[in-house]
Amino acid sequence: MKIGAHESIAGGMEKAVERAVADGCEALQVFNKSSSQWKAKTLSGEEVEIFRRDLAAAKLPVISHASYLINLAGPDKKLHRKSVAAFADELERCDRLGIPYLVIHPGSHKGEGEAEGLERAAAALDSIYDSRPALGTDVLLENTAGMGNCVGNTFEQLATIIGAMKHSRRVGVCFDTCHAFAAGYDMRTRAGYEDTWARFDATIGLARLKAFHLNDSKKDLNCRVDRHEWIGDGFIGKETFRFLVNDTRFADVPAVLETPPLESGEMSFKLNLRRLKKMRETAAVAVPVKRRVSGSARG
Repeated sequence: MKIGAHESIAGGMEKAVERAVADGCEALQVFNKSSSQWKAKTLSGEEVEIFRRDLAAAKLPVISHASYLINLAGPDKKLHRKSVAAFADELERCDRLGIPYLVIHPGSHKGEGEAEGLERAAAALDSIYDSRPALGTDVLLENTAGMGNCVGNTFEQLATIIGAMKHSRRVGVCFDTCHAFAAGYDMRTRAGYEDTWARFDATIGLARLKAFHLNDSKKDLNCRVDRHEWIGDGFIGKETFRFLVNDTRFADVPAVLETPPLESGEMSFKLNLRRLKKMRETAAVAVPVKRRVSGSARG
């Protein structure tokens, strides 16, 4: 497994690549703009060129994460239009930067109903690819913890979004370990681990799994609360991560840390990367299976 981290773009997109190299990353996640603002400063040709050049030199697989303001599942028409436009802009920015995948939380139905929220998210993504067929960047739906009215906390919900889309080939999944645990997927034993992936494969298909977020959880199983913890220090514990980083099925899937910073505010990625790399063994601990698209998300 290619293990890395979500690095800051403060000072310019290329600074994230510098930080990733300094931290010993083998994969990289970035925001392509401020995550807390709707508007974004236009990317200059020079900034795009430097980022692409430095990324190629570092040989890092890269993904981007969308702004947390975006809600593709929401019922408010004005905010929904704003969210669709903002997400389309981020996809275009990723396309320019040469980033193949943009991760998005499916959003919140705001009390209007799960089915309606899932339908709105699917329609929003279809509308973007309808109007921009030449986009080179694909979408990764991130599984959620299920806080409040957020959708996407079950494999079935993610499969519903994908299955409802005519552009479903443009959509994959980013699997967050903390969110899955908080949503009730227990991977702490070998049996639970294998059962979770069997369910994922039957519902969505392992072929759609394109990235991981590796985070422990501050809260216990099925808490429906999204609170990340350092690897091995939370309720998930070390064994799940040992299974993951040594699983040959995911050897080519980039996995990035989003662990909390140190008390000083300094990022904790170096420490957590060391923990994961120490767990990574030379012998495979899972039998490889053919990765396929299956279940209700086929298409």
